Amino acid sequence: MFDISILIIIMSVVVFIASSIKIVRQYEKGLIETLGKYTGTKDSGANIIIPIFQRMLRVDMRERVIDVPPQSVITKDNVSVIVDAIIYFQVTDPVKVVYNIENFAIAALKLAQTNLRNVIGDMELDSTLTSREKINSQLRVVMDEATDKWGVKVTRVEIQKIDPPRDITDAMSKQMKAEREKRANILEAEGLRQAAILKAEGAKQAVILDAQAVKEKQILEATGKAEAIKKVAEAEKYKIGIVYNAIHEGRPTRDLIAIKYLETLVNIADGKATKIFMPLETANVMSSIGSITELFNNNEHNKK
Repeated sequence: MFDISILIIIMSVVVFIASSIKIVRQYEKGLIETLGKYTGTKDSGANIIIPIFQRMLRVDMRERVIDVPPQSVITKDNVSVIVDAIIYFQVTDPVKVVYNIENFAIAALKLAQTNLRNVIGDMELDSTLTSREKINSQLRVVMDEATDKWGVKVTRVEIQKIDPPRDITDAMSKQMKAEREKRANILEAEGLRQAAILKAEGAKQAVILDAQAVKEKQILEATGKAEAIKKVAEAEKYKIGIVYNAIHEGRPTRDLIAIKYLETLVNIADGKATKIFMPLETANVMSSIGSITELFNNNEHNKK
């Protein structure tokens, strides 16, 4: 009988000690309640409490996910769409999440459903389908403000899908097809227009180049003729110079005298005299002029 009592006492001590040791994991926080009142928070590791008088509540501090079931939401332009979302949250204050809200998961789910209706109800269908980032951001801000007093931070809200009715989907598909065909026709017309412009530009450049070629040819021909006339004039000037030099050097010939005779006639008939007297030796002078002309013709023939 004595041995059984000792054994019972020993077993009771062992159970008491085992009940007083509580293990808190790395991602948890332990809340200590003494006679039903919160008295402290324990970190990860082994912690000792007083059994019967105290108990420990473990709170998971990891980021978690709440899947919002698909629900029907009416947009601003009265189109009913099915919206499916996911909420990511993390506990920041274990005391608030335990004592300020009974079941945070259910509360966050209902809050997300309500705010989804509010946010999407203020948007038209087209904006709803193209503004998922905007919806996510608005939901996250609203839910983060609401859950702050619960000791929880909403890190992300993601809209998984937004499904419009079948008839709206078919109409959108037809619209997208028509839009693609429109863009294709515009691109084809633009290509034809560019080709026509380039072709016209090419023809214009060809005409300009032809005109420039004709112009340069005419300029070159005119320049050549001018140079030829200049050279002929210089040659004639040179011949006349030789004649004048011969006169001044005292070696006048009949040809030279004829040239001087012609110059004298020009001076006589300058318009100032009322009468002109022709000398009697006109026949001799004309013979000399004919000889000079023959001389010039022979020189031109020799050049050719």
